[in-house]
Amino acid sequence: MRTYLIHRCIPILIGTRTLLPRYRRVGWSKMNQKSTQKSHTTATSNVGKMQQIVNSDSGNGWDRCWEEGLTPWDLGEPTPVLLHLHNTGALPKGRALVPGCGSGYDVLAIACADRYVVGIDISDNAITKATELSSESPNAEHFTFLKADFFTWHPAELFDLIFDYTFFCAIEPDMRSAWARKVHDLLKPDGELITLMYPIEDREGGPPYKVSVTDYEDVLHPAGFRATSIFENELAIAPRKGREKVGRWRKSASQSCL
Repeated sequence: MRTYLIHRCIPILIGTRTLLPRYRRVGWSKMNQKSTQKSHTTATSNVGKMQQIVNSDSGNGWDRCWEEGLTPWDLGEPTPVLLHLHNTGALPKGRALVPGCGSGYDVLAIACADRYVVGIDISDNAITKATELSSESPNAEHFTFLKADFFTWHPAELFDLIFDYTFFCAIEPDMRSAWARKVHDLLKPDGELITLMYPIEDREGGPPYKVSVTDYEDVLHPAGFRATSIFENELAIAPRKGREKVGRWRKSASQSCL
């Protein structure tokens, strides 16, 4: 029987709603609805194009996606729930890793004097963009970006925290056990893995490939991890609401990876 400590993530309210005449509020609502529908259609189209490129060019597909601007996984800002955990002091200090870091927003968001963050990506174009976007960051001494293959990379130091969002769902399902073993190898004893599990839904093909809590358990449990909490991501962006869960996994110092 599996048991978890279930938490509810409380959204941070930004700003206040201006009280407008009813007809203006209705008009604004309809405009937002049309904009959302258009954005959803565009995103769906981009996912299809991205899948064609990645599946037809396994050696250079991700780089081509960045070249052509087909990056539907890129929020253009830090992941809200990760930023919330950082701002509330709920993230481990020390060294952190963000595999598949893309534009690097998450790396920049959690880098600070108490936490050195490494972002890696297999795409040269992604690393170039991340480097450019972070060029004027006042926290430059607290992070770095590297072009590297997560599965073959061997850093000089281990990590206290690994954050995985749109990485696990991007790799082919038969590579998930290797992913878990690599996460185990990269974390310090008693290190923590935070996974933003997406997309939790019935779908065929990928990337992104569908995931479930069980998919993570099936590969993380044999690798020596146990969930300390799993909860709905109430800070998910609108198109991903109800399709994401946050998992916090603790590496057991007494159990070696099989």
